[in-house]
Amino acid sequence: MAYDADVIVIGAGLAGLAATAELVDAGRKVILLDQEPEQSIGGQAHWSFGGLFFVDSPEQRRLRIKDSHALALQDWMGTAAFDRPEDHWPRQWAEAYVDFAAGEKRSWLHRQGVRFFPVVGWAERGGYDANGHGNSVPRFHITWGTGPGIVAPFERRVRAGVARGLVQLKFRHRVTGLSRSAGSVDTVTGEILEPSGIERGQASSRTVAGAFELKAQAVIVTSGGIGGNHDLVRANWPERLGNPPERMISGVPAHVDGKMLGIAEETGAHLINRDRMWHYTEGIQNWNPIWENHGIRILPGPSSLWLDARGNRLPVPLFPGFDTLGTLEHIMKTGYDYTWFVLDQKIIGKEFALSGSEQNPDLTGKSVKDVLGRARADVPGPVKAFMDKGVDFVVEKDLGALVRGMNALTKEPLIDETELRRVIVSRDREIANPFTKDLQVTAIHGARRFLGDKLIRTASPHRILDPKAGPLIAVRLNILTRKTLGGLETDLSSRVLTEGGDPLEGVYAAGEAAGFGGGGVHGYRSLEGTFLGGCLFSGRTAGRAAAKAVG
Repeated sequence: MAYDADVIVIGAGLAGLAATAELVDAGRKVILLDQEPEQSIGGQAHWSFGGLFFVDSPEQRRLRIKDSHALALQDWMGTAAFDRPEDHWPRQWAEAYVDFAAGEKRSWLHRQGVRFFPVVGWAERGGYDANGHGNSVPRFHITWGTGPGIVAPFERRVRAGVARGLVQLKFRHRVTGLSRSAGSVDTVTGEILEPSGIERGQASSRTVAGAFELKAQAVIVTSGGIGGNHDLVRANWPERLGNPPERMISGVPAHVDGKMLGIAEETGAHLINRDRMWHYTEGIQNWNPIWENHGIRILPGPSSLWLDARGNRLPVPLFPGFDTLGTLEHIMKTGYDYTWFVLDQKIIGKEFALSGSEQNPDLTGKSVKDVLGRARADVPGPVKAFMDKGVDFVVEKDLGALVRGMNALTKEPLIDETELRRVIVSRDREIANPFTKDLQVTAIHGARRFLGDKLIRTASPHRILDPKAGPLIAVRLNILTRKTLGGLETDLSSRVLTEGGDPLEGVYAAGEAAGFGGGGVHGYRSLEGTFLGGCLFSGRTAGRAAAKAVG
């Protein structure tokens, strides 16, 4: 039988690039397919903040963070809370990934020219006991260059494969079917979409200009998740998180629709843990959207007061940056799908970062001068733009005006000025000395014991109603769709499995399509900085395994 290539990779995001790069290194011929235009190469990784999870890194050690493989594995397993028979492979992937993060991951990337911002972030702090959810220590390493900086070396390796005649890039190729012709899956069929000159991330035409059929010895599925398909998100919404939100904003474009997962399932692949998902609770509508319903996530420090729709403080330990899905579960039980941050300019200037490469031009552009300028500014430029133009922001000098502005943004005027003042004043009294019964204030003091937080992520404790810290700010927070934690079940060689546990011959999967490994390496929750890394690790694994299989 004549093959068009040794391996066909479906999806030109980070996992697909990593898999293709490994195949090139092994001398294999590859066809890389993607339904979007070439200017969207790198997929969602391009838009990311570039966060990576490392264990006992040089950056951690310089900041006197004592981390270890044992501590990281304890945190991962406590966070994942694996409890299903189908968690057999995800659990093994988790152990392998922690080995990778504590071992060669950083040096492997460093050899390819990837560098890291020196201050390590502390995401998903948990707030439960030692065996519960959360990072015991800071582990969130920001790539110098953010998402584009992590995509660049893998795109470079793939384009080198093109130059060598080993890789064919076929964009605007939308897969509609997988089939067998000699026992194993070796045929990929689909539609060729008309050319599109849209900007990266914008909606491209779905006009069909032709059809294709391609054959290879193996197929690697790296097509992403379901976060842009709100109907599918709602259909898979878990009961444990309450009713799905009436309104959500999108952290990914609409073409992240999950259709390839359905195609693989129809071919015999086993799709597991489809009710496990990762959506953010601190979403704000982008005042300058790139895709429809475009939302941005606030990466908050620990000081903002977090209130539900009626103005009640969220319970312990649901503080900003502590437990994303625990907070989501609580919010959905309130009967409303939005919450509020109430803070002041002193807090927003020090503690608000915005997720996304385009929201961090200093880091994305690798400008030391601009990074220092951000640190010196009262409020970073991208955050100030949201304060001035964002529909979810209310900025006022006095509390009465702030409350009127908050109530003007919602269907019902649920915030009572007298009660909100009581809540803020009670919190402010706890700031008067270093001793407190308010556990959020304790968390603020604890954060400032970490040098990284003290320098750039946590404002010095102060009264929110102190006029010198003003003006006052309220931010309406929306549910922001993002990641699929379940996916195609794979063994440790990234081979896709059938419902009976046997390999689906010829098919591999990596990245979000495989739940970042095994069909759900994160279990129920993520420690953050693990999505890009999961794409890299599973993509590398799939590429190497497929290269051996077709040798």
